[in-house]
Amino acid sequence: MAKKRRAAPKAKKPNKPRILLVEARYYDHIAEMLLNGAMRVLEEAGAAVTKVTVPGALEIPPAIAIACERERYDAAVALGCVIQGETFHFDIVAMQSARALIDIAVAQRLPCGNGILTVDNEAQALARAQNDKGGKGAEAARAALALLALKTGTQ
Repeated sequence: MAKKRRAAPKAKKPNKPRILLVEARYYDHIAEMLLNGAMRVLEEAGAAVTKVTVPGALEIPPAIAIACERERYDAAVALGCVIQGETFHFDIVAMQSARALIDIAVAQRLPCGNGILTVDNEAQALARAQNDKGGKGAEAARAALALLALKTGTQ
């Protein structure tokens, strides 16, 4: 008599994904556009969103790490903007915020969408923050949800 093979159980998809959204409001008008794009995508996905606001992009990774120590989140979305100035500070903020997000994502196995703009000027920031598809805020939210689907096996 042949034995029936059972398929391996798929990882459960979270009923309502818990998303941590951390936004830097240094450039308030740009942050608002990024937030609107991200929230539209997350609301369409039925996500439960916890929003944390920090002053600048360098504060985003520590805020994610601290929040994840206090509560469980399925994924995180980072939103902010760094505009090139006359000093080396831009390079430090741009590189270190991105590196720290990747470090958190890998170490904690936390799907993270990076919506921190790194641009030369305000015109570039505005063009990337808002477009027909929701701009980079929406893209960051989609990236976090895609990584979450990969993690949960619901892709």
